[in-house]
Amino acid sequence: MFRLLVPVLFLLFGCEQVSSDLLLGRVVGIADGDTFTLLLAESRTVRIRLDQVDAPERAQAWSRQSQEMLARLLRTGPVRVRVEDTDRYGRSVGRVYAGAVDVNLTMVEQGGAWAYPQYVRDRAFVHAEERARRARRGLWSMPERQTVAPWEFRRTRSAHARPARVSPTRRAEPVEDFACGAKAQCSQMNSCEEANQYLRVCGLTRLDRDGDGTPCEALCRPAMVEANSDTNRVGVAAAEASR
Repeated sequence: MFRLLVPVLFLLFGCEQVSSDLLLGRVVGIADGDTFTLLLAESRTVRIRLDQVDAPERAQAWSRQSQEMLARLLRTGPVRVRVEDTDRYGRSVGRVYAGAVDVNLTMVEQGGAWAYPQYVRDRAFVHAEERARRARRGLWSMPERQTVAPWEFRRTRSAHARPARVSPTRRAEPVEDFACGAKAQCSQMNSCEEANQYLRVCGLTRLDRDGDGTPCEALCRPAMVEANSDTNRVGVAAAEASR
């Protein structure tokens, strides 16, 4: 049945040539308010990203309502996508139509998404957002503190996700006459430092059988225990001195 739709759609939109820039298909999945999956006639799926708009991220307020709004709009008629670009995630970015409905513009007009300043080329999106703001439609009905633009939300989340800086640890002194391939077993190692060099520099993972990052535990564990004991003794001495 679906394959029969393609020639019908071609007749309906004959002025728009069906080419690599125009995709016709059936929606089989909706990720959020600006991304969905389209099944093409040749049983190939394509991820579609709405051009010039940005919808709330999943962790943001109004994300679910935005996704539901996109689902409703995509059900209003046969879906076609005029592809404009491919983003870094491999999604086809384009202007989406469901029947006569301009899905991209309607999402902004109804308050389901923002006009995306970085990518807006059609001023109609800016005017549609202004109208939605004034009428307090969709996400604009929320308190101002909750209407955080998705790009600002992503920037903040990315900053919080950056790992904390860790103080550099003391590097082990290089072992004399060290050469990858010269030794291969823990029984051949003369010290924990030497075992560490073969693990870190040469990638000799057999030295770390349990994968905990410590090679040749018979050599290195006693050294670690002794170091911890020295640290504990210093801590106890400091505590006694402060009494």
